[in-house]
Amino acid sequence: MKDWPFDNVAPSTEPVPVFAHVSDDPTVGASAGTAAGGAGTPGDAPGDSTPTRRRRRRWPLVTAVAVLSLVVAGGVSAAVVEQLRKDVTLDVDGRLTTVTTYAATVDDVLAEEGVRVGDNDEVTPAADDQLRDGAVVQVRYGRQLTVETDGEQRDVWVAALDADEALADFAERADQVRLLPSRSAERATLPIRLDADQPVTLVVGGEETVVDDGAVTLEELLAAEGVELDADDRVHVEQVEPADGSEPSVRVVVQVVDVKKVDKTKKVDFDTVTKTDPDRYVDEGSYVATEGSKGERTITWEVTRVDGEVTNREKLSSKVTTKPVDKVVVEGTKERPEPEPEPAPQPADTGSSSSSSGSSGSSSSSGGSAPSGSVWAALAQCESGGDPTTNTGNGYYGMYQFSLSTWQSVGGTGLPSDASAAEQTKRAQILQSRAGWGQWPHCAAKLGLL
Repeated sequence: MKDWPFDNVAPSTEPVPVFAHVSDDPTVGASAGTAAGGAGTPGDAPGDSTPTRRRRRRWPLVTAVAVLSLVVAGGVSAAVVEQLRKDVTLDVDGRLTTVTTYAATVDDVLAEEGVRVGDNDEVTPAADDQLRDGAVVQVRYGRQLTVETDGEQRDVWVAALDADEALADFAERADQVRLLPSRSAERATLPIRLDADQPVTLVVGGEETVVDDGAVTLEELLAAEGVELDADDRVHVEQVEPADGSEPSVRVVVQVVDVKKVDKTKKVDFDTVTKTDPDRYVDEGSYVATEGSKGERTITWEVTRVDGEVTNREKLSSKVTTKPVDKVVVEGTKERPEPEPEPAPQPADTGSSSSSSGSSGSSSSSGGSAPSGSVWAALAQCESGGDPTTNTGNGYYGMYQFSLSTWQSVGGTGLPSDASAAEQTKRAQILQSRAGWGQWPHCAAKLGLL
């Protein structure tokens, strides 16, 4: 851990209370007051406009007795006694009061005026210094502030008139210094005035405003300017270097933070699944049983914007809100049976009997050939309703529901559904002669051909 640049400033371990200041004159011994954030008598206010005045105070008892004894004894003249008289200015957190006193030390005059200080307060000159006529005794009450220096935060006790004075002191020991107020929901408080002598700049969401009266607390400034905070907004007080002496040296920055959840969607690809059909012939090819469709994934982000600019994006969740539908392709696994062999030719006979026998042989050998006429019409009606242009999209075409590979195997070209009815019947008869009626198992059985 790097060295903290303010080791000579008392850390905020155990706060030391600033005692109430007691005086028989309400205008003397005023503390920082609630407006400046210091401890003090209720009702006191720093920067009070009460005019400075001279007042003759009672002599401290010891001093008075000593002087009187000397006078009675005749050892000291009235002129010598007058030399013990002093006019002193008290600056108690910016509140000036001129008093007449016979006190010997700074501590004596503070005690006489009821100004009490704690370990975290600062007195100039030192409390045990001799008091001189015309002296200015300055008291600065300590306040606990959260200071960010070069990106590191720490609570320290600071004895300063206002934020401007505190920041100027810190700036001598660090490059980047900020005062961070205490936060409570929509409140931001800083126990010290902003600038007792100059205006301040207020920056809200990047928009700048110059506020003439800087001798107020942070909470008073925000209330007067109508600035409403939410719990996410960021507030800090910093010091800026005046370019020409005309700009305020203290700047209050309110960064408007907006945190929202944002949903984004993206498409999810589908898979292609192949299934088998044991009742479908291999040579009939495949067909798409289910068309695939893409799904959708929803991603939820938490987006943080500071003064309208995105500064952080955090993924909260990612889930599929619409499932994809797989594409299903069906392929046949059934092998076609081998075509029955052609019957052997019958021996030729002479005469009419030969002719008869040859005719009979031709008739018997035609058992595996394609019937003509109404049988093909009935088969076409069963397969496709008799429509030669049938194309159902399942990989089968025409009157006899040819697959493309089967159509090509019997000499067909193009699509079967584009061929004429006669052409389709011709190719169907070729197929039947090669492989039998089993090419149309359902309809052939229905027509009694199997």
